[in-house]
Amino acid sequence: MTDRVQPLDVESVISGRDDRERSELRLWLRLLSAANLITSAIRRNLRQNFNVTLPQFDLLAQLEREPKGLRLSELSQRMMVTNGNLTGLVDKLESQGLVVRERSASDRRAIHVRLTKAGAALFCVMAKAHESWLAQMMANLPDQARGSLMRDLQTLKSSVRGADLG
Repeated sequence: MTDRVQPLDVESVISGRDDRERSELRLWLRLLSAANLITSAIRRNLRQNFNVTLPQFDLLAQLEREPKGLRLSELSQRMMVTNGNLTGLVDKLESQGLVVRERSASDRRAIHVRLTKAGAALFCVMAKAHESWLAQMMANLPDQARGSLMRDLQTLKSSVRGADLG
């Protein structure tokens, strides 16, 4: 029987320190560690089950919310990626028949991207799987803790937004 060795994250490296020491740093590292674990699992499952990357899934998710499609510039802003990176994502998904590019009727310079029927159908299956993976990962988190965590993270978001970092 071989035990699987878990890689060390930065939080683990500093875990021997006094909990009161650098609590903000420890909190940020714990949040980052949890987010990285979840993201890694989602990336792996999307690749293994659907041969899709997380950025491709995110692009499909944006388009699923907008049945008429989105301009490339809007997609770029929503996904917080450059137009160059977005073009590669759209190229790949278009070659798979999941999205289509169309010239805007109102502005011939603008390109809209929308899901195809095949893209919408595949995204529906992927979204259900994604939700299931998240449920499995969070299955051991009691409802009370989940609610508390949601409230606490909202408070943290408000604190971060209110910080004056100049």
